Amino acid sequence: MLKQKSQTLTAQYTGPEMSIFIDTGIFIAYVNKKDEHHVVATDLLENIMKNKYGAVFTSDLVFNELMTFILYKSGDVKKARQVKDIILGNDKEGIPRFINMLFIDQEILENGWNTFAKYANKMLSFTDCSIIELMKNRSIDHLASFDGGFDGIVSRISY
Repeated sequence: MLKQKSQTLTAQYTGPEMSIFIDTGIFIAYVNKKDEHHVVATDLLENIMKNKYGAVFTSDLVFNELMTFILYKSGDVKKARQVKDIILGNDKEGIPRFINMLFIDQEILENGWNTFAKYANKMLSFTDCSIIELMKNRSIDHLASFDGGFDGIVSRISY
């Protein structure tokens, strides 16, 4: 069986020894001014950009879920590009990268499946379960998410 090493696209971080993982819903609320969580998501992302929560992470599965959701809901690739630039940075536009992108590997995939099956009663998506496993694997302290299904499994910051 092919074993793939876990990869990370890194951002510069010089803050305190703390870390946070950003879930899909935070980005969706940030870009959608009509979202009930827009103000909270905007404040949260601004604080994250100011290093209040330490090193910042998201994953390729979150990125996939997010780009698909934005395009399907808005039909506007420009909105998807705006969020892509926030996550990956854009040197041409002067937008620095501040988020570390984690890529799932075979181990996270398998452990994610086990978590998916274990917490089926919480109705977590497979992407959610991969987030749990990435947070465990990388010792990420906190999760930024509006999804209460994570409660009792990982430390979700309160808003």
